[in-house]
Amino acid sequence: MFVIVRFLAKVAVGFVLLSLAFVIIYRFVPVPITATMLMDGNGITKDWEPLSNIDRNLVSAVIAGEDGKFCSHSGFDQEAIEKAIQRNMEGGRIRGGSTISQQTAKNVFLWQGGGYFRKLLEAWFTFLIEHMWGKRRIMEIYLNVAETGIGTYGAEAGAQRYFNHSANRLSRTEAARMAAALPLPKERSVVSPSGFTRRYGNTIAARIGVVRRDGLDSCVYE
Repeated sequence: MFVIVRFLAKVAVGFVLLSLAFVIIYRFVPVPITATMLMDGNGITKDWEPLSNIDRNLVSAVIAGEDGKFCSHSGFDQEAIEKAIQRNMEGGRIRGGSTISQQTAKNVFLWQGGGYFRKLLEAWFTFLIEHMWGKRRIMEIYLNVAETGIGTYGAEAGAQRYFNHSANRLSRTEAARMAAALPLPKERSVVSPSGFTRRYGNTIAARIGVVRRDGLDSCVYE
């Protein structure tokens, strides 16, 4: 029994040290590839860009669409989590309460899909990046590794795919449509959205002004 406990303790210490090392490295170095990219049978199209080369409209749009409390929470939105649990208890489609920080942790260090073990790891990495990267770096990495289309990753590759120009000059409408498609980029159309995606994109476009007015993206541009 003692041998097993000692082995597990060594594994735990090794995991902590390794995860710390990767978080520190990615604080300064672009993320080269993720598990989601490796498992994508459609190939990989990506082009890393610093946040200074990504239009602020997209930053405001993803905050409006994905995580309105991005600048005020410490990685977890307790209210959103409680609402998600309540909706799930009522039945129907399972919903999450993931923040942009949680999504970034999952996209960079883990894999897609559910399960309590993965959620536990996601919480650990979210805690680390919140304390070691800061909000601006989290947003920068999120917008470079998020899946923006079939076999397409990051804001720049997405902008080129859908609008044939760089992510550094996205209009509010373009940014809102990309943000509206983010949760299901393989299923939601960005160029000619219809139904829910179109309505949601219009809602996000209107919210961009609120994000700016209320300083909800201030932690990224302070």
